[in-house]
Amino acid sequence: MAHLFTVQALLAATGGRAEAVTGDAIGSISIDSRELGPDALFVAIKGDRFDGHDFVETALKNGAVAALVSEGRSEGPGRIVVPDALQGLRDIAIASRERSRAVVVGVTGSVGKTTTKEAIRMVFEAAGQTHASIKSFNNHWGVPLMLARMPEATQFGVFEMGMNAPDEIRPLSQLVRPHIAVITNVAAAHLEAFGSLEGIAAAKAEIFEGLEPGGTAVLNADHPQLQVLLDAAAAAGVANVITYGFGRGCDWQIVDVQSAADHSFATVLHGGDRHALALAVPGRHMLANAVAAMAVGYIAGVEPDVALRALAGFGAQPGRGQRLVFGPADKPLVLTDESYNANTASMGAALDVFTEQKAPGGRKVLILGDMLELGAQGPALHASLKNAVIGSGAERIYLVGTGMAALAEALGAGRVTAHANTTADIADIVLGDLAYGDAVMIKGSNGVGLSGIVEKIRSKFSGP
Repeated sequence: MAHLFTVQALLAATGGRAEAVTGDAIGSISIDSRELGPDALFVAIKGDRFDGHDFVETALKNGAVAALVSEGRSEGPGRIVVPDALQGLRDIAIASRERSRAVVVGVTGSVGKTTTKEAIRMVFEAAGQTHASIKSFNNHWGVPLMLARMPEATQFGVFEMGMNAPDEIRPLSQLVRPHIAVITNVAAAHLEAFGSLEGIAAAKAEIFEGLEPGGTAVLNADHPQLQVLLDAAAAAGVANVITYGFGRGCDWQIVDVQSAADHSFATVLHGGDRHALALAVPGRHMLANAVAAMAVGYIAGVEPDVALRALAGFGAQPGRGQRLVFGPADKPLVLTDESYNANTASMGAALDVFTEQKAPGGRKVLILGDMLELGAQGPALHASLKNAVIGSGAERIYLVGTGMAALAEALGAGRVTAHANTTADIADIVLGDLAYGDAVMIKGSNGVGLSGIVEKIRSKFSGP
């Protein structure tokens, strides 16, 4: 395997000093002492719950070539000492980006950024050597880590960028320096920190400030804040703007939509051409994510036919619409796992998909958790889900979290099967009620912990 850096290159990038480092080639970079790749550099960053400096010795014993540590925090052989380890990681990321000749894409948005990033990855992998962010490594340490891990020979790079507050996307984009910047949409996520959807749009638009000269913005047009993004792009000097979506006038327009329980189809119109898009996953939002990937691929030189073949295998990610089937073929329990995140837009999209779903031989069951960080508008936004929930045809409705009290009140006691403030309080009730033949959807913000119910369902219904 080709190495990422030599130790000398790391010292040049970070301005650090090596303390009895015996190896020379760095083949991987990690911030977790339990998950070290070959010839690893362990970076001792301080997180919310753990300080990597407490695990330096463990990392070295587990085979790390060296540990990147902050001055005065860890002493002994095998260290590369820098003033601050997190800044050292950023310095390595800067060096990685500086040497790269890849087409680099940055992806942000209130909903769908991880799924869109994965769709773009699939398209690029059909055309050349691709490096992409894993999981949701999209914050102040995840982005530099992913960028630092990018091999020099990479032809296409895809990086996800997330935010919880203003002024967080800008430094990430300036680090990644994308040639193509994608904004999937604007919705009421982390609304408490921004005050309005326009504030969220302005913060997402910070991605334009890192866009390379001559770069292209790719924007979902299906939301009211599109003009905010267009104005921000113009103010940042972005001359090339491409839109996609279901509305007339989009550069990449999605028409003739058909969706079923486990697949969806559409026609994509672009530049006078018509492309037949088929996905092994349901939902209009998934079609939009895939078309974003088609647009990005086209800008990067990947022909639509190549993208369409790659996207035929595109599926939902764990916690983001993944469909799980347990039990007998004639009467299985079908679980849609949407437990990773939730806001009004993603709730609406998920409920639209669930509305079209049929139970294999039992009931339709909804388990909904709080949409977090909505601030003062939280109760009204939770209550606003009433019509979509009723329209979904759910026969059993379980609600989890204090925010869901507003939805419980809006629906009325006659429709709500049970409401509890925590996952622990409701998990056993749900498990005792479910049966083979049921169609179940679980949706809520990650902090609610609904993934625990997903795992309990897996354990009970997947069989021996």
